[in-house]
This record gives sequence, structure tokens and C-alpha cells, in this order.
Amino acid sequence: MASSKAAPVRKVVRRLGSFSLVGTVAFIVDISLYNLLASTVLDDNPIMAKVSSVVAAPAVSWLGSRYITFRSTRGRRLRSETLLFALTNFVGLLIATGCLYVSHYLLGFDSQLADNISGNVVGVIAGNVFRYFAYRYI
Repeated sequence: MASSKAAPVRKVVRRLGSFSLVGTVAFIVDISLYNLLASTVLDDNPIMAKVSSVVAAPAVSWLGSRYITFRSTRGRRLRSETLLFALTNFVGLLIATGCLYVSHYLLGFDSQLADNISGNVVGVIAGNVFRYFAYRYI
């Protein structure tokens, strides 16, 4: 009897672990790509560096979520799922780059550390809060 109750718990724990792993990989892609671009080819344009990294990271997240974490629980058609994912991540992009823009250009905090804090900490957290509620209630 205990094993029949443990099976759903194991499934949830396995899915949560997979979701966390996919999210971690996407976060590493975002931060790594941002810092690579911001310190090399886009060193004079942190906003474009953030836009580029935020476009790449959700692509990793979507692929991992669709084909690994939620492969057996897809409820929407590919087209509507992709559109919803793109729209919510576009708003997340606006949030992250907005935080970076305000910090870098309006407040004058233009060091690499300040850009990372505003774009990759504050912006990512605020964008993830938005995405969570959008995915949860849309």
C-alpha cells in the first residue's frame, strides 16, 4: 500500500528535479552568454547583450521543458504552446532589459557588476515572477 502512494510522489519529485535542472541550464546560458557578449563584441551595448542572452535562454528552457520535463503532459497544440511561451518570454525580456536600462542609463550604475545585478538578478527574478503567474493562470 505504501508503494502505491509513493509512486505519484516520486513522479512529482522527478519532474521537479528535471524542471529545476532545465531552469538551471537556461539560467547558466543566460548569464554566461550575457557576460561573454557584454565583455567582448557588445561591450558598449549591455542592452543588446541582455536581449541576446534572454532570447537564447528561453529557447533552451522551452526545449528542455517540452521534450524532457513535460514530455508526457503536453496539453496544448505546438503552435499555441509556442506562441504563449514566446509572448510570456517577450514580456520577461522587457522586464529584464528594463531593469538593466534603468540601472545602467537612468541611475548611472554602469559597471559590469551593476549590470549583472540589475539584469541577471533583479531582472531575472522579476521576469520569472511574471512568467510563473502567466504560465499558471493563462
